[in-house]
Amino acid sequence: MIAVLLILLMILWISGANLRVYRQARFYQIEEYMSLRYLRWLLAARDRWFPNRAAGAWFIGSIMTFVLAESPGSPLPAILGILAAGVAITPPSETEIKKKFRATPRARRLLGVAFTLVTIIGLGLFFLLNMMGLPDRFLSLIISTLGFTVFIAAPLALPLANLLLYPVEAALRARFIQRARTTLAQVNPVVIGITGSYGKTTTKTILAHLLNGRYHAYPTPKSYNTLMGICIAINNDIANDNRVEYFIAEMGAYVPGEIKRICDLTHPRISIVIEVGPQHLERFGSLENTATAKYEIIKALPADGVGIFNWDNPYVRTMLERGYPATRLAISTTTDPSTVQNGVPRFVASDITESLHGLVFTVTDTLTHEVQSFSTPLVGAHNVTNILLATAVAVHEGVPFSEVAFRVRTLHPPESRLVRETTPNGITIINDAYSANPVGAISALKVLSLHTSGRRLLITPGMVELGAMMESENRKLGVAAAAHATEVILVGSKQTIPINEGLVSAGFPAEHLHVVETLAEAIDWYQRNLTTGDSVLFLNDLPDTYSASK
Repeated sequence: MIAVLLILLMILWISGANLRVYRQARFYQIEEYMSLRYLRWLLAARDRWFPNRAAGAWFIGSIMTFVLAESPGSPLPAILGILAAGVAITPPSETEIKKKFRATPRARRLLGVAFTLVTIIGLGLFFLLNMMGLPDRFLSLIISTLGFTVFIAAPLALPLANLLLYPVEAALRARFIQRARTTLAQVNPVVIGITGSYGKTTTKTILAHLLNGRYHAYPTPKSYNTLMGICIAINNDIANDNRVEYFIAEMGAYVPGEIKRICDLTHPRISIVIEVGPQHLERFGSLENTATAKYEIIKALPADGVGIFNWDNPYVRTMLERGYPATRLAISTTTDPSTVQNGVPRFVASDITESLHGLVFTVTDTLTHEVQSFSTPLVGAHNVTNILLATAVAVHEGVPFSEVAFRVRTLHPPESRLVRETTPNGITIINDAYSANPVGAISALKVLSLHTSGRRLLITPGMVELGAMMESENRKLGVAAAAHATEVILVGSKQTIPINEGLVSAGFPAEHLHVVETLAEAIDWYQRNLTTGDSVLFLNDLPDTYSASK
């Protein structure tokens, strides 16, 4: 009887450990299967790796089991251990899940190996314990402690399983990459690479729209900007559409060398560098390192390739001044076109105005001195830069300047990037929730301030991954928000402290500042309090790893 209960006790702990592995796999997936990033997240908050409820249930159960251990032969210690384990391994409810776990083939392989590791280690320790001949009356306590240890250490099974699977995953990746390489060679489109700390997806979308007036251009979908994401786009879409003449590939990077690997696959003939800024600064360490990583897209060009540069960003301008490739085009929104010599920068925007109807500005081709009036329903002054960069490529590829101006009139923003809509009850929603950076955040706040018919609500969790600049930039965001919003909801009391400080320093009324812990609470507040004519800006939406702690 007691032996059966002890086996059940250990099986219960092992089952709980595997359940914990499964729940942690979602966060491991969010961190893109990168073990160091996942472990850094796991260890950043004690309750993530040492859950309070599980520890409390085990501790209380252990004390009671120890007391009852004085009665040899009694099944009560084992029963109490089972009850305590049941409480300990029961997971807390997850209040808000923004990104669900995706049971991809890789994820299933990872979980299979991780479950096997936890089970083998747990059962192995249990049988080893039985072979040691310990006093029976203390076995329940020892097994509970052993099971709790396996439960606490269970998340480590994910990086260990990932390590064991590395040869398998590497072989599968190599085959997948080779398939993409073969497809590109067969279709042979002109590859246009786009990189930058921000603005990649919007610029890609604009450029595809401009080129598709005359050609067949295919942009990578959504924000597929990693090596494997781009391979998925090639293997799933380009492989089935031999009409593609231009392949526009968004190229992101978290560490130096990533863009180079993408370029080794795609071999771009045209490369665009939009911005070098503090986005993902905590991963690169410095803006200089960021610039070095982004320049990989220019170095990958052939000698007769084309480089497109944002003249207004000093780091990007330095890239242009390095003199490679021979054909280099620059754009600017801050230069007086009458002062430009030798066509550098080539396309210059001036007389920029913004309204609820969109952007209106003048673009000068400083080489040919042709001038066109541009108007677009896109809002956000930073989008002028994105439009100019796409214009430079389109004109170089044979699209008449006047035709570019015409097609700009029918642009639409990508998903969750300053997308505006009006609800049935007359509230304007400005969705800029995809991500946030210092430049885009200020631009989005200015769009919010264009709505003057009612209250202007900002809902934001702030900006992240800015490294040493995160506090100062979020404090600036708070100061700017005070000038443009009449109501502010900060999502997450801890990470939004700098924004709160900025709002207070700017004299923002305390009664109009609200702090909640979840996006659902913020949505509930605006739905209960805003009325016809009011506006709400959703600025950024952090992944679950910034709020979850279990």
